[in-house]
Amino acid sequence: MSVKKEPSGRRSIQVEGEVPGTPEEVWEAIATGPGISSWFVPAEFEERDGKPVAMTLNFGPGMESRSALTAWDPPRTFAKENDAWVPGSPPIATEWSVEARAGGVCVVRVVQSLFADTDDWDKQLEGTESGWPGAFRVLKLYLTHFRGLGSASMTCMAPVAGTAADAWRAMTEAMGLDGVSTGRCWTVPAGAPALGGVVEHVGEAPPGVLLRLDQPGPGVAALYTMTYGGSVIAVFNFYFYGDQAAETAAQEKPHWEAWIAERFPMPPGPSTGD
Repeated sequence: MSVKKEPSGRRSIQVEGEVPGTPEEVWEAIATGPGISSWFVPAEFEERDGKPVAMTLNFGPGMESRSALTAWDPPRTFAKENDAWVPGSPPIATEWSVEARAGGVCVVRVVQSLFADTDDWDKQLEGTESGWPGAFRVLKLYLTHFRGLGSASMTCMAPVAGTAADAWRAMTEAMGLDGVSTGRCWTVPAGAPALGGVVEHVGEAPPGVLLRLDQPGPGVAALYTMTYGGSVIAVFNFYFYGDQAAETAAQEKPHWEAWIAERFPMPPGPSTGD
């Protein structure tokens, strides 16, 4: 992965993925609130005079990101800009595009860029670059198996003591995912909330597992670890689809929160001494 640097000071990363569907179907998934919420994070668009002017992505409590839309050309491209990406950062622009290919597929491309005269923000750009392939895999599963269905999502996170490798080992052992391979049918061990389906992807850098679910209902689970603010965090993202999606998410979330709290207790804070 690398950041493209231009003489003007523009620095950018580009990620793309191939997904099934017509441009209109793919646009519905990447450029509407219900569409984005079905594979990424809860999203809402603000409109003025019938045209979208801003969007908000909700990454969790206290982590909402609002962007002004700077271009809108369905079903081909749209662009947005965040004034406050992270504290002290320059504005970051994001452009999405959809390009039809033969065989009933499209290429979805995302380009993120900012202007800076130092390398101070390159690692943040590289961090977003590393995260997009995993999101595109969820998008592809959604468009392949659940396109057009209603959806509901839930996310559970837990800080884990030790290194990222320690966290991933604890996570896979607790869920019976140690050594699983793509294409394998899998069911969570006894004692955990009901969960089962097919392993769709196993990643190593960064570590993660993507599951297509049939228990407790049709859906997708993206399980991974990440480092945020100096802490290692285990992340459990669930997307449920169909008429019972919202009910399933509401029923399952307290069970997962309780299980995660038991299996991944809060790490002790730093000692302050006597």
